Order: sequence, then C-alpha cells, then structure tokens
Amino acid sequence: MINRRIVLAGAAALAFSASGASAEDWKTKYPEITFAVIPAENGSGVTERFTPFVNYLSKELGIKVNLRVANDYAAVIEGQRAGNIQIGYYGPASFARARVTGVKTDAFVIDVNADGSKGYYSVFYVLAKSPYQKLEDLKGKNLGLVDPNSTSGNNMPRFKMNQLGVDPDTYFSKVIFTGSHENAVLALAQGTVDVAANWWNAEDDSNLTRMLAKNMVKSSDGTPLKKEDFRVIVKSDLIINSPYAYLSDLPDDMKAAIKKAFLDAPEKDKEAFKKLSDGKNLPWAPIGNADYDKTIELIKFVDNLRKKAS
Repeated sequence: MINRRIVLAGAAALAFSASGASAEDWKTKYPEITFAVIPAENGSGVTERFTPFVNYLSKELGIKVNLRVANDYAAVIEGQRAGNIQIGYYGPASFARARVTGVKTDAFVIDVNADGSKGYYSVFYVLAKSPYQKLEDLKGKNLGLVDPNSTSGNNMPRFKMNQLGVDPDTYFSKVIFTGSHENAVLALAQGTVDVAANWWNAEDDSNLTRMLAKNMVKSSDGTPLKKEDFRVIVKSDLIINSPYAYLSDLPDDMKAAIKKAFLDAPEKDKEAFKKLSDGKNLPWAPIGNADYDKTIELIKFVDNLRKKAS
C-alpha cells in the first residue's frame, strides 16, 4: 500500500531533482558570461574596482564571469543588443536608451547611497580660483561633458541648461565630450575646459572626492588639488541611481541566481562589495524597468532639444 507520506517524499525528491537539473541546464548553456561596466572611471580604475566582485560572482554562480570595461556607454547598450553581454552596469540614461531602442534587458538591482536614498545629482564644477559664480558667467567659454549617454554628464546637464535658457551648442565656445567622469574633472583641473559636468552624491561622496582620495587631481603644472579648489555652481534635481540589468531572455532560474548573488554579496563577500563604492553604499535593492520611466522621458526631451537645435 502506498501511503501519503511516501507520495509526498517522492514528489519532493522529484522537484529537487528537476530544480538541480534546471540549474545544470543553464550552466551548460552559459559556461561563461560577460559582465560589462560603463566607463564611469578610466579603464584601470573600473577594473580594479570590479575585479573582486566579478571573482565573487564567478564563485557564487559556478560559471566563469568575464569583466568587460566598455570603451563608451553605447558599447554596453550594443553589446546587450547583440546578446554578447549578459549583465550590464548602466547609468540611468544609458539604460533608458537601451530600453527605448529595443534592447531586451531588465533592471534587477539598484545602487543605494549611504543615507538610504536611491538617487544622485548632476553638478557643474568650476575652479574656485576662477571668477565664475553662475552659468551665466561662462558665455563663450569651454564646457566639458562626459558622454552622450551619460545621465549626469550630458542628459541632465542639457535638461538643466534648457531650464536656465541656455543652449550649450551656441552659448559655449566649445562643448567637449571627455569620455569619462574622471576625464571631465581632469580637463577642468588642467584648464582644457572652464566648467565641467559630473556626478555628486553628497559633500563627502562624489566622483571628485573619490579622485582626490586617490591623488588623481592635479593642475596643469602638476600641483595636487584639493576639494576646496573646486566650486559647484549648478546642481540638478535628483536622478535615480544606476541599475544593473540582465538580458530578458536568460533562463528564469539563471536570472534568479544572478539577482540572489548580488543581494547576498554584502554578506558573503563584504570586501568585494565595499570596494565597488569605497565603502560608501548600502546593499543593493531590487528594482524594475518601470522605475526608469522618468529617465526615458528625460532622454526623449533631450533628443527633441537637439533635433530643434539642428
């Protein structure tokens, strides 16, 4: 006679077996994956920051995870479009651009600041020794932006300048894309540009403060600069923080394993997690695509501005 306990035990064993087989299925299909990161810093800085976490991810997922530092923001978008990048670390605007242009990618976790907030700002820096106190003082000067797909380094600055009645392409003598947030700060420090856009979380946490901590910021004559040598003249409205996103068509159990690995990282590999933000960020929080709808509106607005200008 077959009793209920035997049936339940058998069903549980079958479910466990199916689950294990499913995991093996996706690992067989994806023995290696690529995790790509936008060039928020210069290449060596991104590699140093993310390598310990990628090693943790490889161990946790049981497959090889390759780190790719993208040459520009568009490279992550196009890599995911082609299916060559399984996980991407985007800026908000580049993720929105990916979604708008049909890339099948889904945001799954978001950066969380030390105070628990999930947003940051775009600021305009000038040198403190300069006479410039506001954007209106910079007509005919050189503006440093980051990348066309950068949120704090291009899209939000253009939105903010539009609010102030400034068309950057006619207002400034030159508008220069520097390629990374670090390069924008260096261009300002060395006098290549007179004002530069960049990201800013808090007084003690910005791209500038992180660069200063690494002794990276020097004037054209080699003099090391300090935080006091820079002045913020414009600060934007709050921007939603950056997402991590995986390809939509990855197996569901694979996506669940990736998300779990990220959410477990602060406990399972505290040092690797802390290195990503110099210990500034709290653990990641789950996020969805709809949370970036306002960013999609922002990039569409900026696209329209540029169309009108041309």
